[in-house]
Amino acid sequence: MPSVYCTQCGHANPDDARFCSNCGTPLSRSVPPPVMGEPGDSTSTISLGAVDAVEGEPGDELPPDQSGVEALPPNTALLVVKRGPNAGSRFLLDKDSTTAGRHPESDIFLDDVTVSRRHAEFYRRGPQFSVRDVGSLNGTYVNRERIDEAGLSGGDEVQIGKFRLVFLTNPQATPHHHVADGRGDGRPPGGL
Repeated sequence: MPSVYCTQCGHANPDDARFCSNCGTPLSRSVPPPVMGEPGDSTSTISLGAVDAVEGEPGDELPPDQSGVEALPPNTALLVVKRGPNAGSRFLLDKDSTTAGRHPESDIFLDDVTVSRRHAEFYRRGPQFSVRDVGSLNGTYVNRERIDEAGLSGGDEVQIGKFRLVFLTNPQATPHHHVADGRGDGRPPGGL
């Protein structure tokens, strides 16, 4: 059966499909499907960056794009959509409070039925960012654990509905706080 391949995730869809059944992206008819020969025969070359091994369907996630992270101003962060209809979209966290949800007035508008109208809030206290669930139906997750509220570190994955967002910060611009020793004064344990 002929297939239409999604330009976003590469999923093979029925020829008469208008939207990708995997990620929801509108399907374009302008790109002809690849010609398949005998198994093992291929004249196409596909270059992909490194992809983290994660649960879910193959091809439905993008690796986090680290470009531009070093240029982030101090006390700001970046959320990159790793999975979901807006895969690859970036959201700058540069305010003390940033809302995320399906409501059109949300700072981060995530248009999908799995997202509550008012789903989560990202907030900044000094150099530290945190996220809190604001009463969503499906919950907010950080690194696959459901949270009411959690502090964020560079590389953390935040899930809001079916959207997976990677939290990125400029490591040179954000001071590291060592609190394991109970001092909480920003000095490393055993420091002077």
